[in-house]
Amino acid sequence: MADISLTGGQGAVDPAWLKLSRGRPAGAVDTPRRRRKLGPGRPIPYGAALGPALLLILWSVGSATGIIDDRILSAPWTVATTGWELIQDGRLQENLWTSFQRSFWGLFWGIIAGATLGVIAGLSRIGEYLVDGPIQIKRAIPALALIPLLMLWFGIGEGMKVLTIALITFAPIYIQTHDGLRSTDARFIELAETLDLSNAQFLRHVVLPAALPGFLLGLRFGVTYSWLALVVVEQVNATSGLGYMINLARTYGQTEVIILCLAVYAALGLSSDWLVRFITRKALPWRKILAD
Repeated sequence: MADISLTGGQGAVDPAWLKLSRGRPAGAVDTPRRRRKLGPGRPIPYGAALGPALLLILWSVGSATGIIDDRILSAPWTVATTGWELIQDGRLQENLWTSFQRSFWGLFWGIIAGATLGVIAGLSRIGEYLVDGPIQIKRAIPALALIPLLMLWFGIGEGMKVLTIALITFAPIYIQTHDGLRSTDARFIELAETLDLSNAQFLRHVVLPAALPGFLLGLRFGVTYSWLALVVVEQVNATSGLGYMINLARTYGQTEVIILCLAVYAALGLSSDWLVRFITRKALPWRKILAD
């Protein structure tokens, strides 16, 4: 029997055979990828930082030329100096860690609730009838309007703050997961029935891949909403956190501290959004979209 080793020797596989095995004709020549005439164009390295950088430049120029009054909006260098002082004191790190924990746990429970209810309502008619209606009612009521009631039920401690963030973040995750499941191509379901897949195999090979794009889109909204909710709940009788620093700075008229905390909120939200987008690209390598 002839040796078909790929490393050479008698009977070694010919390179032309390798090209055919990869679905390419023998003798094919590599050609550069043609640039698309339509679409947004090729990605630019670190292009996502252009928008924030432009905003920072405009802010710096406006402060340096006096167009922006320091009493209304502190200059970037003033905010940076204040931030360095707060870092040296340790106050910024301590309050940032407290805010991060609140946002993390609120988002965590929001993801659990939203994904679970989305799967239940997406895979079962009875589940949809029982779950979807109450959630749509909840969506019609602003979550922030529930804060007074949550304060009466759970007090003004950490539990109320985490629960408020969870209530705000779970809705978009539920909606996108539910919609992703209900938008599954019926041909995939017919194929699963033809192959006689078990319920576990159906969930693994059909349901989860179908729901994943919607879930990740909902997660992107949920991450952003968790930081927005955090800004609000930390204004309610908080004794630590970035919101507490904002309230304290407002009392003493420290505009630079307020701007610093808002900048930290913005940086956290922006970095979280980039992280979810990165996870989406890695989790859905098979999807070809215009952004590619």
